[in-house]
Amino acid sequence: MTGAGGRVLAVVVLMCACLLAPSEAAGGAVSRPRPQRRPPKKPKVNPIDLTPPSQNIDIQQMTGTWYLLNVGSKCSFLINHGTKVEPTVMTLTRPAASDQTLSVSTKTRHNHQCWEILQVYHLTSTPGKLILKGARPELNTEIVIGDTDYTSYAVLYYQKKGKMQDRGRSLRANASQV
Repeated sequence: MTGAGGRVLAVVVLMCACLLAPSEAAGGAVSRPRPQRRPPKKPKVNPIDLTPPSQNIDIQQMTGTWYLLNVGSKCSFLINHGTKVEPTVMTLTRPAASDQTLSVSTKTRHNHQCWEILQVYHLTSTPGKLILKGARPELNTEIVIGDTDYTSYAVLYYQKKGKMQDRGRSLRANASQV
C-alpha cells in the first residue's frame, strides 16, 4: 500500500507545484494590459470664431436693399446647382423703437412661389456680429459681417449649433440706395 500512497502523494505534490509556479495559460494568453489614458480633448472652436467680423462695422450704413449674388456652401445641391440660385432680395432696416435690433425682410422664390421671411437680428457688443434668436439659446444663429464696403458688396457668415450654415451670403447693394 505504500507504493500506491507514495504515487498519490507524488501526484498531489506535482499538482501543487504546477499551481504555485507562474506560467502562461494554454495558448500563450497573457493578462490584459492596463488601459492607456486618453489624451485631453482639444477645446471646441466655433468656425465663426475663426472668422472675425470686419472692424468698425457701421450697421446704419448696412441698411437698405441688398441682392443675393452668390452662395458659398458645402451643400452638394448648391455645389451642383449654384448658378441656379433663386433671386433673393434682402432689406435691412433699423426700427425707430429699438437701437439694439435690425429688421430683416428676405424675399425669395421657392417652388414657383414668392416668399417673404421676416426676422429680427439682435446687435451684440461686438461690432459686425449679430444674433438671430431661436426658441432656445442653443438654437440661436450667429451672424458675422465678414467684409463690406457698404456700397457694392457684403459677405455674411451664418452659424447655428456650432456649424456654418449653407446661407453664407455674398450680397450686392442696390446702386440707388447708396
